[in-house]
Amino acid sequence: MSVPTPPRLLDLAGMHLIKEDALVCSALEFLPTELFPPLFMDAFRGRHIKTLKAMVQAWPFVCLPLGGLIDLPHVGPLQAVLEALDVLLAQKVRSRRCKLRVLDLRNTGQSFWSMWSGASTHGFSRLGMAPVAEQSSKTHQPLAPLKIYIELCLKKMTLDNFLTYLLRWMEQRKASIHLCCKKLTIFAMPVENITKVLNMVQLDCIQEVQVNWIWHLSTLAKFAPLLGQMSNVQRLLLSRSHVSALEKQEQQEQVVQFTSQFLKLHHLQDLYLDSPSFLEGCLDQMLRCLMTPLDHLAITNCRLTESDLTHLSQCPNIHQLKGLDLSGVTMTDFSPKILCILLEQVAATLQELNLEQCGITESRLESILPVLSCCSQLRTFSLCGNVLSMAIMEKLLSHTTGLFYLSDEFYPAPQESYSPHGALHLGRLAKLRDKLIEIMRDLGRPRAIWLSSSPCPRWSNKTFYPEEPFLYQCYMSA
Repeated sequence: MSVPTPPRLLDLAGMHLIKEDALVCSALEFLPTELFPPLFMDAFRGRHIKTLKAMVQAWPFVCLPLGGLIDLPHVGPLQAVLEALDVLLAQKVRSRRCKLRVLDLRNTGQSFWSMWSGASTHGFSRLGMAPVAEQSSKTHQPLAPLKIYIELCLKKMTLDNFLTYLLRWMEQRKASIHLCCKKLTIFAMPVENITKVLNMVQLDCIQEVQVNWIWHLSTLAKFAPLLGQMSNVQRLLLSRSHVSALEKQEQQEQVVQFTSQFLKLHHLQDLYLDSPSFLEGCLDQMLRCLMTPLDHLAITNCRLTESDLTHLSQCPNIHQLKGLDLSGVTMTDFSPKILCILLEQVAATLQELNLEQCGITESRLESILPVLSCCSQLRTFSLCGNVLSMAIMEKLLSHTTGLFYLSDEFYPAPQESYSPHGALHLGRLAKLRDKLIEIMRDLGRPRAIWLSSSPCPRWSNKTFYPEEPFLYQCYMSA
């Protein structure tokens, strides 16, 4: 076991060693473990390439969190480390001191370097960063593939220098290197380039996928086989998917190609689909392929049929939902019973409910008030973008007053706030706000309510004016 060295002696030893590359390299087998991180940082900042390479080959931790030190667009420091890994991977006899199994190129690890600057090991054993016993003998070890963790944000038409260099280096080392990423974010990159990148990645390492770009359904269908290999995905977010007229004949086949991938996603918890126009009339195809109960489901800004909503209410994998977002799904022509049945299925667990801009009329809202009052775990509720009068809002406040976890309520400005021509009168709105405060006071429970003329106050440019009369919070959008 190594004996902890006083911090001041560490600093002095490091200052002396870093001046002599040859001295460092010869001393690594005997160097106190706590000297490695600060010495590595000094070598890195001073561009002591020989020392860096030698230290990587003797790294006494499972993980080297390099991403916390380097500016990834510049490949120079990375090149030195990868060259050291080449030497390490080629060794049949390796120092027992070297425990390196993970190279982390994500923007993490700053706490590791800060912690070792103070020579403390508290809390890092679970990260594979605790020191190991100093043993200088050589041994044959069964070597598992080295893992390299990166952040993948594909937002350009072509690959950047860093990713290009890394992938070229990886091509000849697939057997001994696993390229892993936990979160994949895609913007404007063509699907062909996306495929090239993902073919180098251990897809079952990916836990979160975000596609923040408008894709044609045909593009989504090309991406679908890759998605199906991401068997450990827990969170999937897909932005707008566009169906062109030329695709209409092939639409059904492409929908099946996409929805069938859910059969392989056994860990999916959160599913967010914005503007999935291709699901109109065939939502049941996707719901039948869900393999696990969802925590959060968002199907927004699209047309659904009454049959789609019926299938949603009958899906067994939504019964444990904590979040449901159907904003932008017009329900004006649906039977009021469908929404009631849907809410009944999730009432025991639902914490967030978003029904913004759903064309919910007063009669429809009144019909769901009894089941809404049973959503005992509800914390956030939004009805922005619907037309509601003061009378129905008073009923709404009354029915939800028993929901003790409800902390954020987003409602449209009452219909009486507007002129016959649709102009918002701030004076009227202020008076109606005061009336709502009086209603809440009579109901006897503090609560926070936002009133806004905008469809969604959380994302608009509206200004909110907080007031706390009688400790009954009310926030109003001007």
